[in-house]
Amino acid sequence: MRAIVVSENGGPEVLVPAERPDPEPGPGEVLVDVAAAGVNFIDVYFRTGAYPQPLPYTPGMEAAGTVAAVGTGVDGFAPGDRVAWANVQGAYAERAVVPAEKLVPVPGGVAADDAAAVLLQGMTAHYLTRSTYPVRDGDTVLVHAAAGGMGLLLTQVATMLGARVIGTASTPEKAELAREAGAAAVLGYDGFADRVRELTGGEGVAAVYDGVGAPTFEGSLASLRRRGVLALYGAAGGPVPPFDPQRLNAAGSLFLTRPTLAHHTATRAELLERAGEVYRWVADGRVRVHVGHRYDLADARAAHADLEGRRTTGKLLLTP
Repeated sequence: MRAIVVSENGGPEVLVPAERPDPEPGPGEVLVDVAAAGVNFIDVYFRTGAYPQPLPYTPGMEAAGTVAAVGTGVDGFAPGDRVAWANVQGAYAERAVVPAEKLVPVPGGVAADDAAAVLLQGMTAHYLTRSTYPVRDGDTVLVHAAAGGMGLLLTQVATMLGARVIGTASTPEKAELAREAGAAAVLGYDGFADRVRELTGGEGVAAVYDGVGAPTFEGSLASLRRRGVLALYGAAGGPVPPFDPQRLNAAGSLFLTRPTLAHHTATRAELLERAGEVYRWVADGRVRVHVGHRYDLADARAAHADLEGRRTTGKLLLTP
């Protein structure tokens, strides 16, 4: 089968197409024919070595496809079933072996591309708006990079839950996409905290959902209302330097958290609950999946280069 192999940490050039032996499922595992794999910023963190990963490996933390075979001891899945997964390495391939406990069923009303494109980021949007800071009707929240795959989903979900969303975006074209997703206002990054204060009558927002990191961190803190929540769920722009937590007190008893999806899908029940609700949102049209670009599996380097170069909107997919 074809797969992408990373043998050393580095830039997009370390994503090397290769022929690999067809994998076989072991006990408790399922072999999946991959229909589409999602490209996420966490893949960049692993590729560069920011998140340690034994080498060599096949990257990709999210995909959808069809069950080809099941290992011993697997109940609930059979060949031909439509499935998807997130937070298991190995999606950049024509076939992948996945622990059965990490797979979720894909309902009939959700296309394979949408199933792959929405699961990881959709469940992230779910826990951020339902668990990290539960959005309440009438809240105003700030979503950074609102035209990216994550930002478009966060904007839609927060709006669906009754929030007024202020987004940030780097170009007029991206700003328009964020507005189409439901953002009430979209700002550039320069001086955004002052504009947020103006738009909220000086009060600030209830929560900031920040996947950018260092470039936006100071402004994110300055955008919060008293006892507001900064959910720093990623660092696409670089890690936040150490800071004095006393600043949270002085700025209004603020809350800062660095959550991750793994801790919000730690049990199978929670995984199925979040995935099931995300797929229901897609199936009934409440959440629209925006696939910004599809790449052939062999073009994984180009996908990573475009993602890191901020040349993309929506979700990027690799198709075998």
